[in-house]
Amino acid sequence: MIKEIKKINNTIDLKNLNENSLSIQISLDGFSFCIYNSYEKEIVALSSYELEYDTTITPEQHLVFIKDVFEKETILKSNFKSVLVTHYNNLITQVPKPFLDKDNLESYLKYSVKLLENDYVTFDEIENSDIVNVYIPFVNINNFLIDIYGTFVFKHSSTRLIETILVNYKNNDKDYMFINVLNNTFELVILKNTKFQLYNQFSFKTKEDFIYYLLFTAEQLELNPEEFELKLSGEIEKESELYTVCYQYIRNISFLEVKNFPSLLNNELSKHSYYTLLSQL
Repeated sequence: MIKEIKKINNTIDLKNLNENSLSIQISLDGFSFCIYNSYEKEIVALSSYELEYDTTITPEQHLVFIKDVFEKETILKSNFKSVLVTHYNNLITQVPKPFLDKDNLESYLKYSVKLLENDYVTFDEIENSDIVNVYIPFVNINNFLIDIYGTFVFKHSSTRLIETILVNYKNNDKDYMFINVLNNTFELVILKNTKFQLYNQFSFKTKEDFIYYLLFTAEQLELNPEEFELKLSGEIEKESELYTVCYQYIRNISFLEVKNFPSLLNNELSKHSYYTLLSQL
């Protein structure tokens, strides 16, 4: 287990957290959380863990990893005003809302995901769109969190990413590609003329893999690398080889930064590095 970052705000009373909101993001190889005080408009705590496995971990190993984090981060067992959990995985597809059959959700995933008999399939309605996310959450992790918090809201991480993009770019008629990098995967969102066009998730090992998926998607959707805007977030910096290879092929590149970025994190983190976690605040 590798701890990437931990930041505690010593100006806020950590013993009285019932007015604070907790946001958690869970992936197969990572766990991040952020505690936010809406009255002070500040971060109380932010922490991120990464798990390294040579092969895909089992649900049992995944749960052990999460329980270990909760043992180390005792602050997570406090009482919170609200708790939001987002699940980051590729067990997902998008369905037009008019065609959604709530009683037959498995049918939308069976051609792209290996479904098991006891898999729980659910969906999120994406605000400001006619698209629904159908996906499989980490059910055993949800059950563990129910024992701690009782009730909480959970969504797929892409739901929050797409919703935030649609709100922030609803008045822009340009073509956009958004890339959010997490470890050796990245999420890709396409907006054309303010309309949501595509969400996908890719795994990559090299910068050549990364740029291939990016350019192939652009070609399929007839996006001109000389014209569309590429917005980057997550684990990517100007000094990284991923940014460098993007710069070789795409003219317009910038970072997708969190609005109202908490002052506690200034000079500590890039404003785009934990975009999906901090944009939930």
